[in-house]
Amino acid sequence: MNMTNEINFYMMKKIFSIIAVAVAFCSAMVSCTCSSDKDVKAEHVFLIGLDGWGSYSVEDADMPNVKALMSEGCYTLQKRAVLPSKSAVNWASMFMGVPTEVHGYIRWDSMDPDIPVYQQHIAKNGILPTIFQILRDQRPESEIGCIYEWDGIKYLIDTVSVNYHAMTPDYTIEENYGAMSKMACEYIKEKKPNLAAFIYDNPDYPGHMVGFHTPEYYENLKQHDAYIGEIIAAIKEAGIYDDSIIIVTSDHGGIEKDHGGFDLNEMETPFIIAGKNVKKGGEFSESMMQYDTAATLAEIFGLEIPQVWVGKSMSHVFKK
Repeated sequence: MNMTNEINFYMMKKIFSIIAVAVAFCSAMVSCTCSSDKDVKAEHVFLIGLDGWGSYSVEDADMPNVKALMSEGCYTLQKRAVLPSKSAVNWASMFMGVPTEVHGYIRWDSMDPDIPVYQQHIAKNGILPTIFQILRDQRPESEIGCIYEWDGIKYLIDTVSVNYHAMTPDYTIEENYGAMSKMACEYIKEKKPNLAAFIYDNPDYPGHMVGFHTPEYYENLKQHDAYIGEIIAAIKEAGIYDDSIIIVTSDHGGIEKDHGGFDLNEMETPFIIAGKNVKKGGEFSESMMQYDTAATLAEIFGLEIPQVWVGKSMSHVFKK
C-alpha cells in the first residue's frame, strides 16, 4: 500500500467511525424519546377542585356529569384530608405531595408555612416542590395554568412555574356566577394546556352560610356539576378530549357550618379520575391520602418525584 492509498484508507475508516457513532447516538435518542412517550398516560390533565365537597353528599347529589366520570373511570369516596381539615392545609398537601407537618401550612388561610420547613427541600422558587414546578422542570415546554375563586390558592401553586394563573371576579355577586367556568373554557380552547387546575370555592360557601348538609348545599353542587359539564364540553371542542385525563376532587368536607376537625364528614373527600389510559374500574378500595394526588399527577406525566414527597400514586387506576 503506497502513502496516498494508506492516507485514503485511514480517512475512510475515520469517516465510517464517525457515521457509526452518529447512527448510534440517533438510535439512542429515538429509543429514549419512545420510552418517555410510553411513560406518559395523557398529554392533557384537568384537575377540578370543589372546596368543601364532602364524600357524604355524593350519593344524594344531583351531579350527572360527575357521576358519568365515576362510571367511565375510577373513584374513591374515602380519600382522607390531612389535619386540620382546612383549605390551605389540604390544597398544599394536594399540590406538594406531603402532609401538614412537612409543608407547614396549618391555618385555613396560610400564605406561608407556619411551621419551618426543611431548608434543603425548599424549591428554587421559595416553596416546597409542587406538581407544577416538577412538570415545568422536567417538561419545560408544558403549558401550565391555574384559575381559582379564592386568592389563597396563589400562595400554594408556585406561580413562577405556571404560564397563567388568575383569580375570578367575586363569585358571590350574581353577575359573576359562572365566571370561573367561562374563564376555564376560554383558556382550554385557546391554550390547550398540559396541566390545568380549576379550583372552585364552592360548595364551601353555602356550607358555612347555611350548613354542609342542607338543600342550599346540594343546589350548589348541582350548579357546579353543570359548570364541570361546560369544562368537559370545552375540552372536546378543543379537540384534546381523547388525549386527556379529568380529575374531580376536594380539599375537605364539613359538619353543620364548619370544618377543621376529625369527623369523617370533614375528612373524607371524593377523588374521581377518568380519561385516556384510565381503567373503567369503578370504586377502588385502596387507601388514599390528600398528598397522593400529586404523586398520581406525576405518574400521568412520567415525572420523577422529589425525595421529600411522601405521596404514592394510585397506579392501580391506570391501564397497563
